[in-house]
Formats: sequence, C-alpha cells, structure tokens
Amino acid sequence: MSKKHWDNIYATKGMKEVSWFQEVPQTSLDLIASLRLKKDASIIDIGGGDGFLVDHLLKLGYINITVLDISKNAIKRAKERLGKDSNKVKWIVSDITEFEPIDKYDIWHDRAVFHFLTTEIDKNNYKKLVNYAISGYMLLATFSDDGPNKCSGLEICKYSELDLKSQFKGSLTVIDSFKKDHFTPFTTTQNFTISLFKRD
Repeated sequence: MSKKHWDNIYATKGMKEVSWFQEVPQTSLDLIASLRLKKDASIIDIGGGDGFLVDHLLKLGYINITVLDISKNAIKRAKERLGKDSNKVKWIVSDITEFEPIDKYDIWHDRAVFHFLTTEIDKNNYKKLVNYAISGYMLLATFSDDGPNKCSGLEICKYSELDLKSQFKGSLTVIDSFKKDHFTPFTTTQNFTISLFKRD
C-alpha cells in the first residue's frame, strides 16, 4: 500500500467524502460488547484512520486502545477531533505490512485493511503478524464476494465467509461470520463479510 496515496486522500477529502465513513460503527461495537471483556482489554484498530470506533470505545470506558493507520494525516485528524481525549489513545503511523508489534492484543479490529493486500506475500505476512500479536480475538471486515472490485481507486481482494475461514485456518477459529451491507455517504451500498475469530 502507498502512504502517499492515503495521505493525499485524508488531505483532500472530507470525512463524509470517503465511502467508509461510519458515524456509529454499530456492528463492530456490538461484536466487541458480545465478548464481555474487561475495560482494560488491549484493543487495536487497524486502519482506524479518523474513524469513530475509538470515540465510542472511550465513551464505553475502555482504557487500553491503540489506533494504527498508514496515513499521518488520518491520525492527525482523529487527534484533533478527540482533543484532550486523544492522550488516552496510543497512536501508530505504519503500513500494516511494516508493523512490528511489541504488544499482544485482546481484540484486533480490522475493518477494510486486509482486503487491500493483493499479493500472497502480503497476505502471508499479515497472517504471521496476527498469529504473533493476537492473544484473544480478531474482528475482520472485508469486501464480500458480492462487494465492489475497487476501493479508493485501488484493487482489492473479495472474500466469502468460507474464504476468510480458510485464510486463517490453523491459528484462528471463526466463532461468528455474516454478510452486512454498508451504506456509503454517496447512497451506494457495499457488501462486507464480517468475521469474528478466536485465537486457537
């Protein structure tokens, strides 16, 4: 993935001018709540950008949150929006393919990053990464086999529920999986496959 591409997106487009905008990421919040973890559970939001998951997690009382994004501009926007609350969050600017975690995570949340990895090398490196970094659960959302072929002008990979199960077989077990429509700010619909995994 290209840092330059994503920095440009966040420098030139408003919050509601990107297809992935969600003011309330309800599906993610519901799945995280279903795990009934303690408020000090370690949560990382992969590709969190200037998304609102972190806002809601803070409001719910979670105190150990990390947001990772490839774009420094996205992180800057999120910090500015949160104000003083941004000091309660650990921020990491990194391409996921270059991320070297030093912590373990009870929840690894990835809404629409994995599907941007289009080479087997990057996919395998991602799988090695989560195998090392996840101590609890992974919540993964990708474009489904009924979803769009591109996002933000970039090629993506589409996944069915069985595809995702197969991708992480041997290290993570699916405990819930379903398709979900996301309604963009442009009144278009994108179909996602959402899977909740547990570390074997």
